[in-house]
Amino acid sequence: MTTILLTAHILVVIGFTLRILLRDDLSPQARLAWFIILTVLPYVGTVIYFLFGEIDVGNHANQRHKEVFDQIRARAPHLMGNPDDTERLIDPLYRSAFRYAASINGFHAVAGNRAEVMADAAATNAHLIADIDAAQSHVHVLYYIWLDDRTGTEVAQALIRAAQRGVTCRAMADGLGSRALIKSPLWQQMKDAGVQMAVALPFGNLIRTLLTSRIDLRNHRKITVIDSRITYCGSRNSADPEFLVKAKYGPWVDIMLRFEGAIVAQNELLFLSDWMQATGNTPDGFTLTASPTDEGFPAQVMGDGPTERRGATPQLFSNLITCAQESLTLSTPYFVPDATVLEALCSAAHRGVRVTLIFPRVNDSWIVAAASRSYYRRLLSAGCEIHEFEGGLLHAKTLTLDGKVTLVGSSNLDLRSFDLNYENNILLQDQDVTRAVRERQADYIARSAPVTLDLVAAWPRHRRIWNNVIATIGPVL
Repeated sequence: MTTILLTAHILVVIGFTLRILLRDDLSPQARLAWFIILTVLPYVGTVIYFLFGEIDVGNHANQRHKEVFDQIRARAPHLMGNPDDTERLIDPLYRSAFRYAASINGFHAVAGNRAEVMADAAATNAHLIADIDAAQSHVHVLYYIWLDDRTGTEVAQALIRAAQRGVTCRAMADGLGSRALIKSPLWQQMKDAGVQMAVALPFGNLIRTLLTSRIDLRNHRKITVIDSRITYCGSRNSADPEFLVKAKYGPWVDIMLRFEGAIVAQNELLFLSDWMQATGNTPDGFTLTASPTDEGFPAQVMGDGPTERRGATPQLFSNLITCAQESLTLSTPYFVPDATVLEALCSAAHRGVRVTLIFPRVNDSWIVAAASRSYYRRLLSAGCEIHEFEGGLLHAKTLTLDGKVTLVGSSNLDLRSFDLNYENNILLQDQDVTRAVRERQADYIARSAPVTLDLVAAWPRHRRIWNNVIATIGPVL
C-alpha cells in the first residue's frame, strides 16, 4: 500500500512539475517557489497548487471581459479620452507613465477634474451619505468588503432612501469579502427597497470554481459614483475603521479622495464593466455622460485584474518610479514586490531620488509582514527610507512623485494585487492635490518609527532566516 501511495505521489508531482515547466507566464522565481512547495509539502503541495497555482478565471470569463470592453468602447469612446490629449496635458517627464496606464484599459488622460482629500473616515462617510442623499439620477457602488456595521449600514440606508425616491441605485459587493452582508437581512432590505443588487465573483458553484478557476480571485475595487458628477476613489471599504472582523489590528487607516469632473465617467465605465460581467446586462440602461469642471487637472482611471494582461500593475508602478526626478513617497499595507518594482525602487534611490516607503508595523498578514521585511536591507542599502506606521493598520495605498503626480486607489504592492485581484486606481497630475496627499503621507510618517540599516543588521539570525524563507515563496503568495 505504501509503495502504491508513493508511486502515485511521484506521478502527481511529476505531472504538476511538467505543468509548471510548460507555463510561459511564470517567472523563474515563481517556478522555483512552486518546486520548493511541492518538495517540502509532498502531499499538501499538490493540493495547494491545484487550488491556487493557476491564475485563470476561465475562458468564459476572459471572453466575456473582452465582449464587455468592446461594447463599452463602442458605446462611450468619447468618455475614455484621447491619446493626443496626453501629449497636450501631461508634463513630458511623466507622459510615459500615463501612456502606459492608458494601454491597460484604454482610459486616457482627461482634463477638467478637481478633488478633495477627505479628512478622515467620519468625514468620508458624511460626505458620501450627503452625496447619495442629494442624488437625482443614479448611484453606483462597488465594495470588496461591505460590513453591516455603522458605516456599512449607513451607506445601505442611504441607498434605500435614494431608491425609494426614484433614483436608480446599483450596488455590488465581492462574493468573499462581503459574504456576511450578502447573507444578511440588510442585503435583502436593499433589494426590497428597489436597489439593484449584484455579487462579484460569487460562490454559487464552489466545485465548478475549484475546477475551472481559483476561489481567491477577488474583486478588490472600491468605487462610488453619484449622478455621473461625483466619484470616490481610495483604499476604504464600506466598513468602520475599527474593522470589527479584524479588530485587533485596528484602527484601519485609509485615504479617500472625492472627485468631480470628467474622470467620474471613466470610473463609472469601470463600474459598468464589472456590473455587466456580474449580471450579463448591456450598457443600455446606463446614463453615460461626462461632467468636466471649468478648470481642473488631468487624470485617468486604471483598472487591473486577472482578465487583463499579466504584469500590468507592477509595470505601471515601475514606470512611475522611473519617472521620479526628486522625490517618491509610497504607502501600502502589503509590500511583496516583484523584481521589476524592487529594482526600480533601488535604482531611483541610487540616482538620487529621495525614496520614502511607509508600511504598517503590525500587519494582519504575518506572511506578508515577514516577506516585506526580507527586502528592507536591500532597500535601505540603496538609500531608501523606510518608516513603520504605529497608529493601527495603515491601509492607505498612495504614491506621489516630485510634488506633481499622484496615484491613489485599491492596488497594493504585492502579488495578490498584481495578479489576482480586480483593482481600481486614479492617476493624476496636479500640484495642489499632490500636496494634500503628501501632507497625509507626512502625517503617516509622523506616526511611524524609522527603520535603519543598523536596526535591520541587528535582527537575530532566526528572524532573518524566517523572513527570507517566507520571501522565497513570495512569488506564489
